[in-house]
Amino acid sequence: MTLLDVAYGRRAADTIITGGTLVNVLTGEVYPAEVAVAGDRIAAVGTGLLRGPHTRIIDAQGGYLVPGLIDGHLHIECSKLSVTSFADLVVPFGTTSVVSGLDQVLVVEGLPGVRRFLDESKRTGMRIWWGAPAKAPYTVPQSNVGFTFGPDEHREAHTWPECVGVWETVQEMVEHGDPAVMEALELAERHRLPVFGCAPLSDARRIGGLAAAGIRLDHESYSHEEMLEKLRQGIYAIVRESSVAHFLEENIQVVAKVGARRVAFCTDDVHAADVLAGGHMDKLVRMAVKAGLDPVTAIQMATVNCAEMYRIDHLVGSIAPGRLADVLIVDSLEDFRVREVVAGGTLVARDGAMLTPTTPPARGAVAPFPVRTLTADDFALRSPVAQVAEVAEVNVLALDFTDQVFVRRRRDVRLPVVDGVVEPSVEKDALLVTVVERYGKSGNMPVAVVSGMGIREGAIATSAAPDDNNIICVGASRADMAVAVNEVVRMGGGQVVVVDGEVRESLPLPIAGIVSDLPAAEMAEREQRLDDLARELGCDLPAPLMYLFFLSITAIPDYAVTDLGLIDCVNLEVVEVIQ
Repeated sequence: MTLLDVAYGRRAADTIITGGTLVNVLTGEVYPAEVAVAGDRIAAVGTGLLRGPHTRIIDAQGGYLVPGLIDGHLHIECSKLSVTSFADLVVPFGTTSVVSGLDQVLVVEGLPGVRRFLDESKRTGMRIWWGAPAKAPYTVPQSNVGFTFGPDEHREAHTWPECVGVWETVQEMVEHGDPAVMEALELAERHRLPVFGCAPLSDARRIGGLAAAGIRLDHESYSHEEMLEKLRQGIYAIVRESSVAHFLEENIQVVAKVGARRVAFCTDDVHAADVLAGGHMDKLVRMAVKAGLDPVTAIQMATVNCAEMYRIDHLVGSIAPGRLADVLIVDSLEDFRVREVVAGGTLVARDGAMLTPTTPPARGAVAPFPVRTLTADDFALRSPVAQVAEVAEVNVLALDFTDQVFVRRRRDVRLPVVDGVVEPSVEKDALLVTVVERYGKSGNMPVAVVSGMGIREGAIATSAAPDDNNIICVGASRADMAVAVNEVVRMGGGQVVVVDGEVRESLPLPIAGIVSDLPAAEMAEREQRLDDLARELGCDLPAPLMYLFFLSITAIPDYAVTDLGLIDCVNLEVVEVIQ
């Protein structure tokens, strides 16, 4: 009743935000108004609101009052920051809500791990709206993980109050009628939950099929033509601008053509360094304004549009009675910089920093992965071809990075065979890649060949590796690959760079082997050292370690590598490396 008493003016507000100009994203109007808060909810918006001797006053000092920003699709774990550290990074930039599948901790620790992350978020200024993954892992064929997620888990997950729908429904799983995904979609319909797609590089036929299957929204348009087709066929579109996938300038063209009503923003994957340097969702608002959008329209895309497409607009996305009291104070709508952040009715951040950094929960002891100590021989790519000379050659199918973000095409390259083992070739840009199964399920560690990483010596490895978070290692030397993987195992998760048998740089990721409680600034520094060293070894990719961990994602064409081997992502099957 407290909320209603404040709403009807029968009781003084707990907090009043005064002296500001409201950006009403529901109507597109901008006008002076006060905001009254009861507990963590907005009770009233207007003028002359009732205050008492104990009412806290937040003076906006002439600033604009804007709803808390929403990231419409985010893999929190890909930042390698814990929920606590990530929240303290993005909240000062105005992000108070994110939609995430927490799919990386899910495949490591199952639903209990997701529950811990969701509970952890409640200690921060950032809300997680959880999408239950359509199926986990997303890899096709399915790789080995700690925990899988299917219809039985959906039945439980759909009852959780944080669950807002079915997340990351990969288009191949829909098109080919994966039985577990089809059942998940039926459960979602029964429980009145929306379904969220993952459909990169789609044509009109496939988009129509996704729409027919009930896919509500999608964040994976590589061109404005693709995004427009999704909108035309009834699918909401989310414009993505991540640390390495830069699509805002391309896809914002659609907004100029058809308007923004069914369009929102997301970042998908971000580095701590990029956020610290340029911002988070606030950066996307500024980019959209620079591209020619009206500032209020850009703000709507970062707030109410996103909330409406996820059906959470009764709780977030606008400054209106009954909504959670997430309010930003900014001085300019054109040069959109967040001065102060109110989350759940409490002033939590000012001038780019948390007023009080959040204390992370206690963590358990870190244990090494259940993987035996490996040697160089474990990473030998053995040729079935009979050797007729001291040195022979074979043709191998290499995954080759292209100019399109993370896309790997086929490259045929001839490599030498010595004593029955295929040797990598720095000169031919053909390095070895392995995925070591880390959960003690199969012991798999297939070896394939990758082009485009560019390193001339040594090895790099990571256990932060969507979609299954097994250990991925690329190397010019099998011996260095063994040292790199053994170090990741010893740390219980992390990233390393090894040269001549020496660990030159490492980043422990002790929480589920994928994230850390490091403050964002320290994480950015450690990531920079890893990437700089990889560049010294010859890698000229924008983010060497991030590109490394995308090698196992089978939803991105045309080839990937998982603990099952080299994957043809078009025909969804394991193929031979040696052709």
